[in-house]
Amino acid sequence: MPSRFLSTLCLLAFACLFTPSLSQAETGKSRVLMLTQSKGYTHGSVKRDKTDLAPAEIAMVQLGKQSGLFTVDCTQDAAADFTKENLQNYDIVMFYTTGMLPIKEEDMQYFLNDWLKQKGHGFIGFHSATDTYKSYEPYWEMIGGSFNGHPWGAGNKVTITVHDTDHPAMKSFGKEFQIKDEIYQYKNWQPEKVHVLMSLNMEKCNPKKPYQVPVAWAKEWGQGKVFVNNLGHNPETWVNPAFQESVIGAIKWIRGDAPAAVPVNPELSKQEDAKAAAAAKEESK
Repeated sequence: MPSRFLSTLCLLAFACLFTPSLSQAETGKSRVLMLTQSKGYTHGSVKRDKTDLAPAEIAMVQLGKQSGLFTVDCTQDAAADFTKENLQNYDIVMFYTTGMLPIKEEDMQYFLNDWLKQKGHGFIGFHSATDTYKSYEPYWEMIGGSFNGHPWGAGNKVTITVHDTDHPAMKSFGKEFQIKDEIYQYKNWQPEKVHVLMSLNMEKCNPKKPYQVPVAWAKEWGQGKVFVNNLGHNPETWVNPAFQESVIGAIKWIRGDAPAAVPVNPELSKQEDAKAAAAAKEESK
């Protein structure tokens, strides 16, 4: 992360922690609660330096200001801030988290079964949001899958195929792109319950695995919406223009500014499984 970027945004970032935001009705902006607490591995993108915010948090604060669409309150204290009472102040929740978070059962149940199912509400999970609550089925039922290793490390350059280029969160990526970032594979993966937006192009990635590796997906949750994007391990990803535009697109989709259908597409996953198996077989010859 360039020091110039951090120094320029540092003062803006403090507002995320200490300045109350007006309601969406008052400003036309969505209010976002961004939780970046780690109860497992702490990624560099969410690691704070003393009192400064982390790179991912700084990027989201600035993106909200630049877009005029949303304000962000950042926290690494789920016990204090992820409560039924505090959720009333927000329209969207973002997770860049790991492990079993200290959220009370009644607060998590309220979030999953009431708050998130309300019209205009949404959840955005970045990277290790799927490495969170891996043994808690209600959570991975909502998010769509659980971390199960990352054969493609932070230094790997991968090729990603975008399956739904019309979705507002995908338009910035085009039909195919390359990026250097850590890519997860999943257990508890439920292709029959999600709309896969993009996957690894296994023919162009190394190592090659004989199964689909989804990178982003979306789903409806009651009247609320869920968007998950594996990208974001590397701090550089957070200042990538295409990635930032994807976040804006996801927020517009949740708000209803950019409607898009997200029908489940398990047949796509079957096709990607077959392509991946063929690519892995060819490599093994």
